[in-house]
Amino acid sequence: MKRRPALLAAALLLAAPAHAEKLRLALQKTGTTGWELAVVRAFGLDKDAGLELEVTELAAPEAGKIAIQGGSADIIVSDWLWVARERAQGAKLALFPYSTGVGAVMTKDPAIKSVRDLAGKKLGVAGGPLDKSWLLLKAHALKQGVDLEKSATILYGAPPLIAEKALQGELDAALEFWNFAADLEGKGFARAIEISDVEKALGAKGDVVITGYVFDDAFAAKNGDALARFFAMTSKAKALIASDDKAWAAAAQRIGPKDAATLAIYRKRYVAGVPKRSVAQEEADASALYRVLAEIGGEKLVGPGKTLDPGTFYKGGEAGAH
Repeated sequence: MKRRPALLAAALLLAAPAHAEKLRLALQKTGTTGWELAVVRAFGLDKDAGLELEVTELAAPEAGKIAIQGGSADIIVSDWLWVARERAQGAKLALFPYSTGVGAVMTKDPAIKSVRDLAGKKLGVAGGPLDKSWLLLKAHALKQGVDLEKSATILYGAPPLIAEKALQGELDAALEFWNFAADLEGKGFARAIEISDVEKALGAKGDVVITGYVFDDAFAAKNGDALARFFAMTSKAKALIASDDKAWAAAAQRIGPKDAATLAIYRKRYVAGVPKRSVAQEEADASALYRVLAEIGGEKLVGPGKTLDPGTFYKGGEAGAH
């Protein structure tokens, strides 16, 4: 039977300690982790788990990376490619699956249907030059003989900025994070290129976990029990968002004013991104994608590591691991 890392609540509901243990989270303000934490608070899941969550909200993903590297946060949400790069350079970080949710290239131009159609176009890229979806899209394009950095005009920016420029018609297409892509979808944009399709084209066997909870190996070694309760707690929040309208209402308050149709798209895309496979399966697909990136882009893309470091994915948080 396949293990389900995102549905561990029943398996990992450990006895809460007498005193709540503090976990310091540094999370992007617009990220969906905020939805889950809203549900956690509304349903008292943190108290049930014996956890005290100290949350710092950040304007951009890069700030979270700085926080975890500087020791001012215990947990952030980032992608396995960044974790692998950091490990290859000596850092001891690890990742536990959070979401398979990836974005898409969004456009209102019906002529844009593939990477080849981006040549000569102005493409907005949410995040920086090392954003995981952008790296995968570049690799996919290179395999088809298209160098997007040379053939297209690339504009990097924070997700809200890229979305705004797309809405204002300043971009021909925008590679957006999945939640911003959902917003654009609700405003009439088409999903021209799905990054999940790009992953499969590069060798993945299923929808791959891209983002995860990231923490230091030493922290995990000392706080394995607290991490297990944290994963179980967030897994329960995910399940509630999918099945309970009151929980979804609490989560949706973080999104801001949207029409019902757009909110339905958000919920659908979010639920689709809940991981359904074992950590081992996710690691195998990540390894396959890493090899492609290393072959095509070399050290510029993946850092000095030639293969995915076996410690990139944290194995301690799965059912039966304790």
